[in-house]
Amino acid sequence: MSEEPAAELADEDLDDNQAESQTQAAPDPGVDESSDDRAEAAESDLDADTDPEEQRLSIDELSAQRDGYLSDLQRVTAEFANYRRKAAERQQETVSVAAAGIVEKMLPVLDACDAAVAQGAEDVVPIRDALFGALEKEGLAKLDDAGAPFDPNCHEAVLHEPGEGQAVIAEVLRAGYQWNSRVLRPAMVKVRG
Repeated sequence: MSEEPAAELADEDLDDNQAESQTQAAPDPGVDESSDDRAEAAESDLDADTDPEEQRLSIDELSAQRDGYLSDLQRVTAEFANYRRKAAERQQETVSVAAAGIVEKMLPVLDACDAAVAQGAEDVVPIRDALFGALEKEGLAKLDDAGAPFDPNCHEAVLHEPGEGQAVIAEVLRAGYQWNSRVLRPAMVKVRG
């Protein structure tokens, strides 16, 4: 009895192996092996059927498309270069405005030093000169030129005395300052003329 089931199992294994080999050898009815060959043949037929004029048109279209992409790239590159330049200018302007703000806050110290020197405190002269010298190296300029023509952009006239000809600065009452050609504080002056 034990021999019969073993023989039946061996026969069943053989039948399964034969069925598998037959399914592997038989092509899938849903897939046609020659479909790839037919697609390649159709493409070669299209190439043979296309007119050289049509091929030239497609090359011209591709060239036009390429030229369009190139001009777009050049435009974007130029726009980015302009953006970087403007951003650098804005950053430089921001730094300059911040520095001018700090210098403007130090102007009362210079005024106090000038007032002390005017009162005869000679000990303050080296401090004033050192402070002004350091700021002058960075772009500070003093606007206290008596005898120069009056400029309303740089000078604030608080007194006026009659005179002949063009208006000139008769006396500087409070010094004005300019930071990198930008007037921080106009000079308070007496004008003649």
